[in-house]
Amino acid sequence: MNNKKTYFISGGGTGGHIYPAFTVVEELLKDGETDKIYFIGNPKNLEYDIAKRYENITFLPVNITGMPRKLSFSFIRWGFQLLFAYFKALSYINKYKPDAVFTTGGYVSAPILLASMTKKIPYMIHDCDSVPGLVSKMAAPKAKVVSVAFENSKNILKSNNIILNGNPVREAFFTVTKEQARKILNIDAEKHVIFAMGGSQGAKTINEAMINIIKSLVQNENNYIILQTGKNKFEEVTKELENIYPDYKNKNNVLVRPYFDDMVYPLKACDIVISRAGSVSLSEILQCEAPSILIPYPYAAQDHQRKNAKEMVERGTSVYIEDSQCSDTTLFETINNLLSNETTLKKMKEAAGNFARINPTKQIVNQLKSIIK
Repeated sequence: MNNKKTYFISGGGTGGHIYPAFTVVEELLKDGETDKIYFIGNPKNLEYDIAKRYENITFLPVNITGMPRKLSFSFIRWGFQLLFAYFKALSYINKYKPDAVFTTGGYVSAPILLASMTKKIPYMIHDCDSVPGLVSKMAAPKAKVVSVAFENSKNILKSNNIILNGNPVREAFFTVTKEQARKILNIDAEKHVIFAMGGSQGAKTINEAMINIIKSLVQNENNYIILQTGKNKFEEVTKELENIYPDYKNKNNVLVRPYFDDMVYPLKACDIVISRAGSVSLSEILQCEAPSILIPYPYAAQDHQRKNAKEMVERGTSVYIEDSQCSDTTLFETINNLLSNETTLKKMKEAAGNFARINPTKQIVNQLKSIIK
């Protein structure tokens, strides 16, 4: 008799929902009690491209987009779209008979959650942000387990079983050391490494400020600067940088990349990270025990990046600069103030380590397995 379990996993639309979902997928694939994994998502979104990399999971498409915020013809059309996606999700449940459903939120997960409620399939949700999304709020009351990454979420979601786990992060964040990361990136062990990143798309504010201060920062030979520009902004950023600092390519303490396929290495290597305040990035920063300068994206849904950043500041892991106030002068002074105060940096590093959760991915998978009847 086969006692192995079948899981439906969903979460999509943005990287903040997608990457945590696939981190849980990877952990389930390593579990000897897992039989089959089906990923439910929009075939036009990033989750489809990522799912194709896995030979041992099956992608099940649902055509659903984000809900319009105003009552209009678009809203009515979206309502029909959700209804069709719901019936599609019901058909998947009837055909593949999952033992449990796990979602990381976002509009993509709404149809399978509604179908799970209808068919009484046990489900668990994980919300990545300090301000939970609409789907998480809707699904939380009937979820067997509600997992959250931030303390603030516990005050918003209604559930009898809500657990503060932190966001799931890949195993490499627990196994790669700072020394190994620096060796792979060819960075001297004694350097002060400053890593500025804006995600795969880049962050205009961070890029512009860094372009103007890289020359000043690298004049101190103890500093090593890593700038991740974003895939679509690399050409523009390097062109501007060449105008201001033509010699930067010849320096052995500057590394400018469009994107890092494996973020564990620059994050583990750095002493200070400059970043937006998306929840996945913050979780990875915490696991690397990296002091951070956070510049939240001001137009994030429900202003969740500001709220994420403020919780980090309250925990003592970060300093916070408003996007509108992030001039090159402000950023340069903030970096130098931290570098010149080893005591502050040490306290921020310790605070990040204390705030990080002990392997949240394993905890989440164990909780998911526990809800199966």
